[in-house]
Amino acid sequence: MIAHLNGIVLTKSTQSLIIENNGIGYEVIVPFSTFYALPKEDERVNLHIHTHVREDAIILFGFHTLLEKDIFLMLISVSGIGPKLAINILSGIGPDELLEAMAHGDALRLQAIPGVGKKTAERIALELKDKALKVRGDSKALPRGMLSDKDEEVYDDALSALLNLGYPAKSAKRAVEKALAQIKDVTLEGLIKEALRSLA
Repeated sequence: MIAHLNGIVLTKSTQSLIIENNGIGYEVIVPFSTFYALPKEDERVNLHIHTHVREDAIILFGFHTLLEKDIFLMLISVSGIGPKLAINILSGIGPDELLEAMAHGDALRLQAIPGVGKKTAERIALELKDKALKVRGDSKALPRGMLSDKDEEVYDDALSALLNLGYPAKSAKRAVEKALAQIKDVTLEGLIKEALRSLA
C-alpha cells in the first residue's frame, strides 16, 4: 500500500500528475488545492498518498498536506461518497473552508459545492461534524483577544515565518492557532515547530 510518494513531476494537469520514481511513472489524482501547490515539471515533489484498490484498478490519490488527506479519508467514510467525489468536493471548496463547513454542520454551504446534493450534504454535516471539530481543535483553541501581548507577538512572528515558507494564509493561521493551544511554554521556535508538525 503506497502512503507517500517522492519523485519528479513528469507531467501535470488540474486532475492528475505523473510522478517518476526509480524509473516508474505513477499517475496520481489530486484536488485543486494540491495542484496549485505543485512544483514545475521536472522538479521534485512529495505527496501524501491514499491507495484505492478496486477489482479492476489501483488508483493513487495525492495530497500536498496531511490535512487534505485527513479530510479526504473522512469524506469517503460517509455512505455514498467515493474517492472521486471526495476529490471533487475538496476541489470545489478548498480544505480550510470545507473543514469549517463540516465543523459547523453547515449543510447549505456543503450543498453549494458542485456535485453535492441535499442528502449528501446533510450526511456530511451530520456524520463528520465531531470529527471535523476534533481536527480543527476547536475545543482547545484560544481567541486571539485572550493572548498576552508577548504571546500575540510570538503568534504574529510564527505566522509570518510560515507565510514566508510558502504556506497558504488560512492553513498557516489554523496551524499556529492549533499549536498555540497545545504547547505550555510559548516560544517562537516551539510554536513554529509544532505548527509545522501539523502541516506536515
